[in-house]
Amino acid sequence: MKTFKIEGGHQLKGSIQPQGAKNEALQILCAVLLSPEKIIIHNIPQIIDINKLIVLLEKLGVKINKLKKGSYSFQSDEINLEYLETEAFKVDGRGLRGSIMIVGPLLARFGKGYIPKPGGDKIGRRRLDTHFEGFIKLGANFRYNREDHFYGVESKELKGTYMLLDEASVTGTANIVMAAVLATGTTTIYNAACEPYLQQLCKMLNRMGAKISGIGSNMLKIVGVKNLGGTEHTMLPDMIEIGSWIGLAAMTKSELTIKNVSWDNLGVIPNVFRKLGITLERKGDDIFIPAHTNGYEVQNYIDGSILTISDAPWPGFTPDLLSIILVVATQAKGSVLIHQKMFESRLFFVDKLIDMGAKIILCDPHRASVIGHDFKSTLKSTTMTSPDIRAGVSLLIAALSAKGTSTIHNIEQIDRGYENIDDRLRAIGAKIERIDL
Repeated sequence: MKTFKIEGGHQLKGSIQPQGAKNEALQILCAVLLSPEKIIIHNIPQIIDINKLIVLLEKLGVKINKLKKGSYSFQSDEINLEYLETEAFKVDGRGLRGSIMIVGPLLARFGKGYIPKPGGDKIGRRRLDTHFEGFIKLGANFRYNREDHFYGVESKELKGTYMLLDEASVTGTANIVMAAVLATGTTTIYNAACEPYLQQLCKMLNRMGAKISGIGSNMLKIVGVKNLGGTEHTMLPDMIEIGSWIGLAAMTKSELTIKNVSWDNLGVIPNVFRKLGITLERKGDDIFIPAHTNGYEVQNYIDGSILTISDAPWPGFTPDLLSIILVVATQAKGSVLIHQKMFESRLFFVDKLIDMGAKIILCDPHRASVIGHDFKSTLKSTTMTSPDIRAGVSLLIAALSAKGTSTIHNIEQIDRGYENIDDRLRAIGAKIERIDL
């Protein structure tokens, strides 16, 4: 088992470059299955989840060539559909949540797509109904083997239709879009997700020859085409990682510059951190965070009531950053209510923060009230285990700000979403060591 040993309480200084966006990469890499022509993709993060997906695509028969760090070419001209019915595929697909997004492209191009029930984070139920209901509306037949949790959809011809999604699922929307681009006729998707990463997918597909309009809105119109060609695509920087570094700078009272953040695609993220009293300066396309030597104070609502920070579909605040916000709030001046609406198990990591001395009341599986210390009392070092990617990084930030030496086990969860995080943190002055136990 791999473990981080962290000596906290040190100020950091310097600049850090965010990796390519993990959630965008999961969609974009699956989209290479839609065309037999070569597709070149840049700024691919070198993380466990993405590496697993690349291996899965290779086993499906995709020809993959690494051009340089973060850049690959993909060509899906000889897909091995028999792999989908092997025991090996059931094992490979189960180990990665993002594997669900191969189903839409395979269904669109080859008339069938299969997937075992995917794994991933232990953050509560993440149902797949939106994906499969969309495929069914396009004309696919659905089947589910309860014994080995194996899903399948098949269709001789997908036909465009109107659909109102029951939730604005990002992966669900992406999967349905990838199925609809090769369907016969016009598909309208209402209540579609409109995150920047989904916009990136749609723009890439249009460059390949798709006809998608309404990009950036919650209503997408897709006119089906017979085939798609090749293209070249560059991932956006990872907004979740950017938010993580903002939180790290505040908690450690560090002066940090986050490079090339694509400000125009950050939405409300900078303003939510500003509500906690954190100073962010825009310098070109960089974020500069000065050292908060006097701490930071929560801005209550104008009537004086306690600030509530909650997640919502884009352009609302992303649920992936609520864990970071919660940790940052533990040292703020003032109180804040964190409301995690989308995942019922994502706040359960707060018991580790309470062990470190944080003042948090877990109201229920979705809400936590945080009373900030205003740095009058530092968090204390402890030994903990990372339950998922985002909680793991939140605990890492807490450990870097805490007094003493902390240990975090199960750091494979962190590695699933953050590229070489210990090396990059050491480069800005963090005392962090990766060890095998």
